[in-house]
Amino acid sequence: MDMPVKTTESLDLFVNATQQFERALTWVDGIKEGIIDFLINPKRTIHVRFPVNMDDGSTRTFHGFRVMHSDVRGPGKGGIRYHPSVTEAEVTALAAFMTWKTAVVNIPYGGGKGGIVCDPKQLSRRELRHITRRFVAELGDNIGPHTDIPAPDVYTNAQTMAWIYDTYDRMHPGGNNLAVVTGKPLEMGGSLGRDEATARGSWYATEQLLRRKGVPGLETLEGARVAVQGYGNAGSIAAYLFHDAGAVVVAVSDSRGGIADDDGLDPRDVLKFKQDTGSVVGFPGAKKIRNEDVLAYDCDVLIPAALECSITTANARKVKAKLIVEDANGPITAAADEILRQNGVVVLPDILANAGGVVVSYFEWVQNLENQQWSLERVESLLNEKMCRAVDETVDRFDELKAKYRQGFNKGKPGPTLRDAALVSAITRIATVVLQRDIWP
Repeated sequence: MDMPVKTTESLDLFVNATQQFERALTWVDGIKEGIIDFLINPKRTIHVRFPVNMDDGSTRTFHGFRVMHSDVRGPGKGGIRYHPSVTEAEVTALAAFMTWKTAVVNIPYGGGKGGIVCDPKQLSRRELRHITRRFVAELGDNIGPHTDIPAPDVYTNAQTMAWIYDTYDRMHPGGNNLAVVTGKPLEMGGSLGRDEATARGSWYATEQLLRRKGVPGLETLEGARVAVQGYGNAGSIAAYLFHDAGAVVVAVSDSRGGIADDDGLDPRDVLKFKQDTGSVVGFPGAKKIRNEDVLAYDCDVLIPAALECSITTANARKVKAKLIVEDANGPITAAADEILRQNGVVVLPDILANAGGVVVSYFEWVQNLENQQWSLERVESLLNEKMCRAVDETVDRFDELKAKYRQGFNKGKPGPTLRDAALVSAITRIATVVLQRDIWP
């Protein structure tokens, strides 16, 4: 019998990542305890502190770090975020997510993540450039095209990546260093399709999940009601991709609040309004709602595309969607995950749903190493292929876990979820490589 299990809730992203990992491990047979410990903990964490001369003539010291979670399957891969509240625990969890994500979509990377404690909104372009260059100089050879490859994240962008590349290239003259970082401007070796990659990948994954009959009561996006929490890059692009596929976008939100229209919003018009005014709030013809109301809105598909731990035990029971597509990293706590499972809400997990960004980053890396630039059509075709294959593997694994459960495996524990299935595939793939490489010396 499927037994509901109460999970102690934490809003710490690393705690949630650990809880998800440990839950998935209950579905895995035959991995040694020492290998499990090796898989869950980061390989290394680098802390750096460095001074920067500010525009007003003062000097400030900044704290940054880079976490390498795993390099078993290839160099570390993951973004660098600039945020006043970024912490080591948060970055460690995000690095772990990257390890599982790259394994789920089967690209030859491990997981990495970095951050600098700062408020970019209070810094000039010159100050941000100096901070970035000093950070890269402090990291030294701990990043590199075959070592650890950064990318954009919260409050970093293509310009930040250009500074990272230029700094690294000046420190390592004479080589092809373009592949040290992804998410670069197109003129500097960036890939076509990178800006849309996260959202486009989630759309491809959703379509494939529906084709595989993975969401009871929802067979197609045609006419499906969609709500999007977070109207930044991923959220806004996902909104118009789902809209173009026939869905009706009924509610969206940003940090200032939300808007709704049951007759449907035009996502591109909403985006232009936000670019002109700074927020979706006030969009003509739409009713104003609270940010949290978007999560509980009457819809078929909910896309959390903001920050982590948005759906908790406080609001999980209010979710009306049949499907949640996690465009953000860690938007659902482990405890809320169990409530959603009990209520029959299908969750397309972040390590699969938003993996399109790292897939196209991988394509950029390959193009840089081979001194090529692929067409947009090729990038999108290969992304679709990667995402659909990963969904198929996850659904097949999910079916296996359900069969094991019916046969009495994990008796007395909660039944499997797509997140469990994706994590089991990732853990199995990484553990296999650990054993194939063998333990050195």
